[in-house]
Amino acid sequence: MPEFIFTMQAVTKVHPPDKRVLENIHLAFYPGAKIGVIGANGSGKSSLLRIMAGVDKTFGGEAKPHPGTKIGYFAQDHTGAIKKGMTAVEWLHQFDPDAARQDIHGLLGQMLFSGEEGLKPTEALSGGETARLLFCRIMLQKPNVLVLDEPTNGMDLVSTTQILGLARELHERDNLTVIMVSHALNEVANYVERIALVVERGFRIGTVAEIMNEETLTQMYGIPVDVDEMHGHRIVVARRTAPEGMPIVKVGGRDA
Repeated sequence: MPEFIFTMQAVTKVHPPDKRVLENIHLAFYPGAKIGVIGANGSGKSSLLRIMAGVDKTFGGEAKPHPGTKIGYFAQDHTGAIKKGMTAVEWLHQFDPDAARQDIHGLLGQMLFSGEEGLKPTEALSGGETARLLFCRIMLQKPNVLVLDEPTNGMDLVSTTQILGLARELHERDNLTVIMVSHALNEVANYVERIALVVERGFRIGTVAEIMNEETLTQMYGIPVDVDEMHGHRIVVARRTAPEGMPIVKVGGRDA
């Protein structure tokens, strides 16, 4: 059995004044895991990732990466993270001055930045381009664990596809561990292998089939939820049953 790359023991997180969002959490992650974290707003999903990334140290218990673990963290709130007055290439190059320009252009190319777009001033980047550039920054660090907090939030289809596609490629090619929080249930259902569901300040972990089903999701969200399949992909459908006659609202499935 492979060695764990990250463990949490008896982790408890309290938000002031006294709201417990995580309580006595015990988790262990294997190399090469691909896990989605889902749950209601305020349930502690982002707190879990911030603790893993070492950003939040105000918790009880123990959380530590094992030797050789290097975590790349994509924060949910990355507003203002990119310095203005530089091109995308210049911004990336400052983090690794020894990196060859061709390698940086190659990394930008993976995220659909053309040569001209790589020379665009950072203040002129769209929200999706900013997120993709931040992802390039993470990959410059050569992590073996990706911790992604709502990585596709606010992105268009192109940016979403590129972010998830690159993460999947790295997972399959380099056995990269991926842990992702997302409210986009169809992305989670069709991308990860296991699900950590935040429930009552703790976690229930299982396969996608065990967690992403109608009974579990209906209980979590408090509204009727249907889970169907189309062309081998799960589609999550949230049904509004009141008032009478209100149409079904589809969250929409796609191949991530």
